[in-house]
Amino acid sequence: MAVPQDPMIKPAPPTSRRQSAEGARQRVLTALDHREPDRVPFDLGGTAITGIHVRACAALRSHLGLPSSDVPIADPAEQLGLVEDDLADALGVDVRGVGFADLPSVTETPEEFRYWDKWGIGWRMPKDGGLYFDMFKHPLAGDIEERDLEQFNWPGVPTRDELAPMRDAIQRIHEEQGRAVVVDSVCWGLMETVAGLRGYEGFYSDVALNPDRVGRMLDRILDWKLSYWERVLDLCGDTIDVVKEADDFAGQHSLLISPDAYRRLVKPRQRELFSYIHSRSSARIFFHSCGAMRELIPDLIEVGIDVLNPVQVSAARMDTRELKAQFGAELSFWGGGVDTQRILCGPSEADVRDEVRRRLDDLMPGGGFVFSAVHNVQSDVPPANIIAMWETLREYGVYEREWD
Repeated sequence: MAVPQDPMIKPAPPTSRRQSAEGARQRVLTALDHREPDRVPFDLGGTAITGIHVRACAALRSHLGLPSSDVPIADPAEQLGLVEDDLADALGVDVRGVGFADLPSVTETPEEFRYWDKWGIGWRMPKDGGLYFDMFKHPLAGDIEERDLEQFNWPGVPTRDELAPMRDAIQRIHEEQGRAVVVDSVCWGLMETVAGLRGYEGFYSDVALNPDRVGRMLDRILDWKLSYWERVLDLCGDTIDVVKEADDFAGQHSLLISPDAYRRLVKPRQRELFSYIHSRSSARIFFHSCGAMRELIPDLIEVGIDVLNPVQVSAARMDTRELKAQFGAELSFWGGGVDTQRILCGPSEADVRDEVRRRLDDLMPGGGFVFSAVHNVQSDVPPANIIAMWETLREYGVYEREWD
């Protein structure tokens, strides 16, 4: 599909034979092999953490002259719009996502929308001014006993028949679009799921006072994940380029869990999960953790992650130049392309362009970088800023150029 003729869309022409010949999938794989492809790969909508809010997606589509009404929802909690093929084609997106369709049934009251996920966690979004769903019901909150864990209605793992369409979807993307594929988990991270079930007060109390309970819950969720990945990798492990896992360990300024608690409770179970995935597939493990989580990066490398996302550049000690220098030989960075908290949503396209150039200079040398914004593009980001980001990536994200 040709790029729409919008005055703000000016794709950079190829600067070398290598650039014009390299396909999207190979571009991503080359970058993840810590080699320099023709240009930095670009992801928008390949995962539920490199996506775009449905309002911003509709505005961007309208800006590009694409149909913009009734944008499908790709993720209900984050209210992400589906990046459909025409938008992915228009922007030269190199990555597509595949996962198990698990959208909940949303109900409404006069004041809000609600749904319950497969874990029994309740979510709600106000009708007046609501942009996202937030948790309001934690099914294992409060004072619970061991029997409550045993009697809890743990969700079933999707069956092989339910997962079978994933292989055809991956093959279609590879053969018809030539893009790389990220296969998603259908569950939050190990720690996040325990926190969602217990509520944050219960979870943090357990970490301090009842770590054995945390361990038992982590083991149940680990078994669930292992069963899911066993079935997925049996079906299509030879075709997957990247698998996605996540767990948010940090906030803006510091970790959300002590390094000691992480290493006692979460790290051994992550090691088991990631070792299993690596033993069954050559896919790279993409791991998402927001915030100021630099202190745990060596641990994550040790347990087997290959790719770090979202590279939250506004958080403490998450400077992209320092991260690349310290960890770039062992780790690829997927994200960090532009600060979504202060820059992408701001009034200045010039600031967006300056920010993108800075992050490219920091992260692209030597490969090991897939460009996306830091986490999802939010609802208030104007289309002009997204296009400024994209144009700067197309102009400056080309290898075989002079470095500053």
